[in-house]
Amino acid sequence: MPEIIYVSSAFKHGATKKDIVRAFETFIYEDMLENFDNKHLLLGFNTSGNLIEVMYNRISDVAIKVFHVMPCRKAFRKIVE
Repeated sequence: MPEIIYVSSAFKHGATKKDIVRAFETFIYEDMLENFDNKHLLLGFNTSGNLIEVMYNRISDVAIKVFHVMPCRKAFRKIVE
């Protein structure tokens, strides 16, 4: 797992560091978002088992910066249904 740098906006919707780490451990989808340079989407489960969306930038070969986390929206949920 990469080193995770957390931006304060990642916690805007109530996610915790443990939720984010769990999402990376349990992810079911991960890819770069179309039409964006270095903006990645990961869908995984938080510590309560709920599907969440995590957006991040890769800042090096071993580190990422997470800037957005929230319950998974329908638009992204469709990707894994």
